[in-house]
Amino acid sequence: MTWADYAPKDVVAQFTKETGINVEVTLSNNEEMISKLRATGGAGFDLAQPSQDRISGPAKEFGIYKPLDYSKIQIANFKPEMLEATRKTSSLNGKPYGLAYFWGTDGLVNGNAKLEVLDYTDLCKPELQAKVSVRLKRPTLIGMAFALGKDPFKAYDNPKQYEQIMQEAGNKLIACKKNLKYFWEGKDQLLNDLRNGDLVAAQMWDSGGWKLNAENPSIKFIAPKSGALGWIDSFAIPSKGKNDAAAYAWINFVARPEIAAKLAKSAGNFTAIKGAEEFMDAKMKAQLNESFPPAAMKNIKWYPAIPPGLEEIEGKILDRIKASH
Repeated sequence: MTWADYAPKDVVAQFTKETGINVEVTLSNNEEMISKLRATGGAGFDLAQPSQDRISGPAKEFGIYKPLDYSKIQIANFKPEMLEATRKTSSLNGKPYGLAYFWGTDGLVNGNAKLEVLDYTDLCKPELQAKVSVRLKRPTLIGMAFALGKDPFKAYDNPKQYEQIMQEAGNKLIACKKNLKYFWEGKDQLLNDLRNGDLVAAQMWDSGGWKLNAENPSIKFIAPKSGALGWIDSFAIPSKGKNDAAAYAWINFVARPEIAAKLAKSAGNFTAIKGAEEFMDAKMKAQLNESFPPAAMKNIKWYPAIPPGLEEIEGKILDRIKASH
């Protein structure tokens, strides 16, 4: 169970040819992964790829994942910093439940080189009236909070403080709602409106911004000054999966640098596999270096594990933003 473009047909076919193992791919997202595995008690799937912040919480609360056996994984093929970031977030009772694979960020896209868009607060500039789009989702609230000088991640264990921070971010978004042409959901409309100039700036993911940049170099993906929000889509093994051996075989197969490069091209994201860049598209590498010089890379705000109750707080604030005039 994985995301779109994370298991392309040619890679699946190569794996089956080499191992004799058939692969059934179910496309999903974080919320659906949790929902489907909760419904079965962790059965029905042998491998899943939730984001790193959606593993330990559901494992503890619903028992849908089991610890990974790193001795069965070619760990030497993985970048240590990515392994550590995921282990820190997804461990439970001292045991690792997640393994880093794809990573990416949420940031900003600027389609007007003459206009300075360096952080989420810049989306509220008067000259951007009806020219901006953001998702009505938690990353927008969190990104705005960081831009306002707050650190919502440090308040994860203090719901009252977290709610106060999110309220401030919500108030800022309401105050500049005249700039928001719409809240985007599907990527096609967002990309098309940035292409044709109906939108000038937007909050979106890096691979989408780089796709637009490849078509039109004047459109840039921007890592916000306050820090891009980083996610790592990881491997996790469902608690009642019936074929752990096949799951580990797939993990080790896609941990080969040349295979990881194929997957990176399909997904438009970078992987946690060492040496994959040597096989990757030069344009992708150039875009990464432009958007993320060393200081910006070090400033990525990786999502911690989400404690219960926070998404309910966010949901109420997002509803208030939607209903505001």
